[in-house]
Amino acid sequence: MGWYYYLEEALAFPFIARCTTKRIISPTRVDEEVEVMGMAPEEECEREIFVRVQWQGHDLGIPLSQLEPVDAEGLTRQGVADWRYWVARGYAF
Repeated sequence: MGWYYYLEEALAFPFIARCTTKRIISPTRVDEEVEVMGMAPEEECEREIFVRVQWQGHDLGIPLSQLEPVDAEGLTRQGVADWRYWVARGYAF
């Protein structure tokens, strides 16, 4: 849960992010922008980090690894970049 707590502290919510990859578990489309509202509950992040987003009037949890900040502060950008790098290297919980 170290990643969860690091990201919970680093990310300043809400922020706008763009979907960069298609995932079968997520309804967002590549290049679609969403408002990231917060971290998903801890129990949803035991195998992957999920964040809560507003999407078409619904509050959903989607993988942070498929998002890239568009309108966010420095620590938020860094936290997301750190997580995306870790996932791109093939690391897992």
